Amino acid sequence: MSPDDAAPAALPTPSLGRRVAAMVYESVLLAAIAFFGGVLFLFVSGGQPAEGWLRIAQQAYLLALFATYFLWCWLRGGQTLAMKAWRIRLVAPGHARVPPGVALVRFLWATLFVGLFLLAVAWAFKHRDPWIAFLTLGLAGLGPGWAFFDRDRQFLHDRLAGTRLVQIPKD
Repeated sequence: MSPDDAAPAALPTPSLGRRVAAMVYESVLLAAIAFFGGVLFLFVSGGQPAEGWLRIAQQAYLLALFATYFLWCWLRGGQTLAMKAWRIRLVAPGHARVPPGVALVRFLWATLFVGLFLLAVAWAFKHRDPWIAFLTLGLAGLGPGWAFFDRDRQFLHDRLAGTRLVQIPKD
């Protein structure tokens, strides 16, 4: 029986450490996508500095690249390159494959929580106030921190999107 044949409900949830390691790996891949996408954007924009509307266009373009990467991977087999390396798969219970709408909702929720986290980190460094840092990081950590309280140890964006991360057994 291959991991593809196993029912998603029968597969265990990956440990939090495994998921964090996959996110770190994913961040390296996203940095590469952002770098090459940024070089292409710079070339197409004629080497103009990204200021004003051009900066907003660049950020929207990079977000679209990230969405394309994640949605392409999740819709083709439920795994990004980092998820394959750590034997993690995204599933939508009741579906053979993750439906496009569900994958998009998961991406949007995850982007919101990651964006809040990055804003909180920037805010905390800018103001150098430990109370502000504690409050903002605490609020921003709600998405991934949800896994500590969730009965299935899923992140909040998975709970809201109706998806699950499962660990694939070794072959």
